[in-house]
Amino acid sequence: MMKTYIVRFLKLNFGLFLYGLGIIVTMKANVGYAPWEVLHSGISQTLGVSIGLVNTVVGAIIVAIVCLLGEKIGLGTIFNMFMIGFFMDLILNLNLIPLIHNFWLGALVMIIGLFIISLGTYFYISSAFGAGPRDSLMVAVTRKTNLPVGFCRILLEVSVVIIGGLLGGMVGLGTVLSAFAIGLCIQATFRIMRFDPTLVEHETFGMMVKNLRQLKKDKE
Repeated sequence: MMKTYIVRFLKLNFGLFLYGLGIIVTMKANVGYAPWEVLHSGISQTLGVSIGLVNTVVGAIIVAIVCLLGEKIGLGTIFNMFMIGFFMDLILNLNLIPLIHNFWLGALVMIIGLFIISLGTYFYISSAFGAGPRDSLMVAVTRKTNLPVGFCRILLEVSVVIIGGLLGGMVGLGTVLSAFAIGLCIQATFRIMRFDPTLVEHETFGMMVKNLRQLKKDKE
C-alpha cells in the first residue's frame, strides 16, 4: 500500500509539473493570456496585489465553492494551489522556452501548451488525491449538469475571460482560442486515455489519515 501511495504521489506532482509547464508555454506563445490568467491579472491590477497572491486566493475561494457542491478535497487540491506556482517560477527562471513573435506559430504553441495542461490534468486527477480547485469546479459542474466535460470547461473558461477582461486583464486572440480549445483538448486527452474524471473516487484528508494508520497497524 505504501508503494501505491508513493506512485500516486509522484503521479500527482508530475501532473502538476506538466500543468505549470503548459501554462508557461501558453504564455510564451505571446498571443494573449489564457482565461484564468486573464482573470488573475485583472484582479491583480484592480486590487494592486501580486498575481501569485491572486492565484492562491482565487483557488481558496473555488475550494470553498466546490466543497459546497459536494466535491471531495484532498492532498492534491492543496498541492495544486501551491505547487503549480512553484513549478511555473522554476520553469520561468530556467528561461528555456523562448518568446514567440509570430502569431500563427504562437497559435500553434498555444495549442501545444493546452494539450500539455490537459495531460497534466489527467495525471493529477487520476492520482485520486483530489482534483485542483479549478478542475474540481469543472468536475462539479459536469456532475450537476450532466453536460460533456469539455463543454463545461469551455463554459467556465469563457466566464472567467469576460470577468477578467472587464477588470483589465490582458485579452488577445489567443485568449479566445484558449477559452474554446482547452475544453476540446481536455476532452480529446481524456478520451485517448480512456479516462472519466467523474468516476474517480478521490481520497480526502480523513480517508488518507485512516488508510495510513491502517498501514502502520498492519506493519505492527
